[in-house]
Amino acid sequence: MSIAIDSLLASSPAVRHGRPCIAGTGISVNRIAILHNLGYGIEEIVRKYEHLTPAGVYAALAYYFANKSEIDAENSAEEAEAARIEREFIAGEPSRLNADTSLSR
Repeated sequence: MSIAIDSLLASSPAVRHGRPCIAGTGISVNRIAILHNLGYGIEEIVRKYEHLTPAGVYAALAYYFANKSEIDAENSAEEAEAARIEREFIAGEPSRLNADTSLSR
C-alpha cells in the first residue's frame, strides 16, 4: 500500500492559524523547521514527538525547504514579537508591583 506524499501534511484554519501541519497532529511545519535549524535530526524529532513518523517529518522538511524564505520570515517575525512582549513584560513588572502594593496600604 503506497501513501501519497500530499496526504502527510494538512492545513486547516482551525489548527495553528492555517499553517501546514503534519497530518493528524498539531505539529506545524514551522516547528519542525525550528527544530531542524537547532540541529535536531529526523530520529531525534520522532523521539521527542513519539506520535510523529519519519515520513511526516520528512514531508514537513520538504515543504519547509520548498518554502524556506517564507517560513523563515514567519519564524523570525514570531521570535521578534515574543522578544518585544517579553521586554514589555519585564519593563512593566516594577510599576505593576508598585501599583499592587499601594492598593494594599
